[in-house]
Amino acid sequence: MTVPSTRPEPDAAPAPIDLASDAVASEPVSPAGRAHPVRPCVTELRLSAFAGHRQAGLALGPVTLFAGPSGAGKTTALRAYEALARLGGGGAVGEVFPDAGDCVPERARPDAQRRRGFRIGCTVDGPEGPVRLDVAVQAEPELRIVGERLTAGGLVLLETALRDPSRPFVQAAWHTAGSSPVTRAPLPDDRLGTALLPLRVAGKTDGQRRVLAAAEQMVVALRSVFACDPDPGRMRAPVPTGSGRLLSGCDNLADVLWRTQAECGRRHAQLVAAVRGGCAGAVTDVLAEPFADGAVRALLDRGDGHRTALRRLGDGELRYLALALVLLTGPGVLEVDAAGEVPAAMQALTVLADGFDRCLDPGQRNELLRLATRMAARGHIRFVAAVSDASWAEGTAGVTVVHLEP
Repeated sequence: MTVPSTRPEPDAAPAPIDLASDAVASEPVSPAGRAHPVRPCVTELRLSAFAGHRQAGLALGPVTLFAGPSGAGKTTALRAYEALARLGGGGAVGEVFPDAGDCVPERARPDAQRRRGFRIGCTVDGPEGPVRLDVAVQAEPELRIVGERLTAGGLVLLETALRDPSRPFVQAAWHTAGSSPVTRAPLPDDRLGTALLPLRVAGKTDGQRRVLAAAEQMVVALRSVFACDPDPGRMRAPVPTGSGRLLSGCDNLADVLWRTQAECGRRHAQLVAAVRGGCAGAVTDVLAEPFADGAVRALLDRGDGHRTALRRLGDGELRYLALALVLLTGPGVLEVDAAGEVPAAMQALTVLADGFDRCLDPGQRNELLRLATRMAARGHIRFVAAVSDASWAEGTAGVTVVHLEP
């Protein structure tokens, strides 16, 4: 359970087949005089029926901490966010939800056709104002997207529904506001319709242009997501050079350091300053050292002619170093599917960090939170993390704490 709902719980759960229970709600209203952000960003995550969550609306700020004991659904919420991101990037539903059955609420009963599923959604604020996306996924007996709704300003811009279960597509209708108020056409049932709209909508009428603008805002906000959970056990060994962008487990940290120290001296200096605040002993530099066989290892320069290999650092120090690197870099360094057709100045990278406080001491977590809020204040980064207890962060400017309970 998460946020209490005032809506009655249904006896059965065929709800994933119908988005009617999530009919367009009132849009978030900006305070008078508040401009919408230039960079689209997710401001609410909705878990209408997803794993252990029911009718949950989770508000997201520039820096958000999901807090709660084990079993409260923190990891599940991050997983739902990442799933929406992958769908927004054009991912197939089977790739996004390889274990879709685990996403179905445990007590959900099948309908007359033995169908069960789940519902998730989000709100993205940006130049077009708040735009809502709600998605219904059927997990059983076969995996498919069976309903989708994209809305803005109380107007339904796209709506899809499964009409014929024997065919692999849904019937879609999108706003036209031309000679015909809507355009109807089939869309595949294994992809997010919102991500496909730029290929289907001509943009000839004001209505079509509004649809395209809302869809683009949603997709841009969702695609720029990097989910990370640094694994110290895999960060200590040397790695091959040229392994690419930083992986979610930060396994190839040494290779990425080899690249960043050569490409951006200013960011590297910021990383060194951050590491100095979270690692024991003196730190004058963070280096990557190549071997003759093409591998590279990372070290801390202690400033007295002595260097410490990363394999000698504790788990907390390694996680701290990796998270600091993530917060100080961007899509060009991290393994993310950013919208390459949109200027970087129009995008904000969202970092999802499961077990954020794992292995960290109070000083390290405080330093990382300060770094996250500083980077978020510049508009380039948004940070959503899971922690067991957030009492230490309560009241911190720029930080939203969402308390979850089993």
